[in-house]
Amino acid sequence: MNTLQDRIRGSLIGGAIGDALGYPVEFIYSFEEIQKRYGERGITRLDTKQHWLGDAEQAGKAVVSDDTQMTLFTANGLLNAKTQGISLKYGICRAYIEWYLTQIGKKSPNYRDCWLSDVPELNHRRAPGNTCMSSLDDIYRGKDPMNNSKGCGGVMRIAPIPLYAAVQDRMSIEEADLLAGEAAEITHQHPLGYISAALMSHVIYRLARDIEPTQESMKCYVMEGIDMIRKHYKAYHNDVERMAELTERAIYLLDNGKTDLENIGHLGEGWTGEEALAIALYCALKHFNNFEDAMIAAVNHGGDSDSTGAVTGNILGAAIGYETIPQFYKDDLEMHDLILHIADDLYRGNIQPCSVE
Repeated sequence: MNTLQDRIRGSLIGGAIGDALGYPVEFIYSFEEIQKRYGERGITRLDTKQHWLGDAEQAGKAVVSDDTQMTLFTANGLLNAKTQGISLKYGICRAYIEWYLTQIGKKSPNYRDCWLSDVPELNHRRAPGNTCMSSLDDIYRGKDPMNNSKGCGGVMRIAPIPLYAAVQDRMSIEEADLLAGEAAEITHQHPLGYISAALMSHVIYRLARDIEPTQESMKCYVMEGIDMIRKHYKAYHNDVERMAELTERAIYLLDNGKTDLENIGHLGEGWTGEEALAIALYCALKHFNNFEDAMIAAVNHGGDSDSTGAVTGNILGAAIGYETIPQFYKDDLEMHDLILHIADDLYRGNIQPCSVE
């Protein structure tokens, strides 16, 4: 398989695994409470029992949250836009509205572009973020959303943009970064809600295209991304420097000899875009050669575990590829084959018929 195709698969599947691993503990607000339920190391394998779900959603697989749902709709909207010859941001926005409609159990003849809307698992309500829901409700009703949210609901869904762009130079890295920021800004309008998305895009693009990425090369891509946001978001100097400071802190903490839990505590809880990305960068760099350890570190804390897990998986998966991800994670993940299909669509650059049930 082409290396880049494997990296795209790795990023989407890696993100879904991180999401599914963190989802059961997202609202357990301390590591000690996570330990009580899952043992000394916290949650380390995908929870396929999902005690909190109704019988209709029990399928013997670990479920994903709104993070993966919206990531898949980002991909669907991007590819729809290319097929229809419309603005990429507009196509992505339309896809987000279709996702929003799945969450409220509604269909609209004006929004029927995404085949994903007919997938049962993507019609389940999986703890959707308030900002995403309220912003998309405004857009659906013809209003401009107005908020100052820097929540992580923007950064956690943009991985398909750099993955698509990285193939055959479909888009320059700067074009991809700025589009990722614009896609996040659709719902999250504080600069840190979308500057973090642009920085994440930069790192994923570089990792996916690097034949043999290393921890050191990833550090270089992160710092290069900081230069990029300083260039393109000059009007938001204080926010850019906040993102830069937190990112540099994540790198500084790598070699201090303290536990991952202690170090993550110095980066925040992951509820905001800049914190979620900083935690993910720390985990991906710290455990660059061990996907399992990166996942365990990314979700076992008292913050937004599914989003920090998802972003870590998106980033590290783009570096190591699908084939390197442990099989036991893949076996227990819901929609595994569908996610691979979307990844391959991104690689091909168009939507192919899907026979995945």
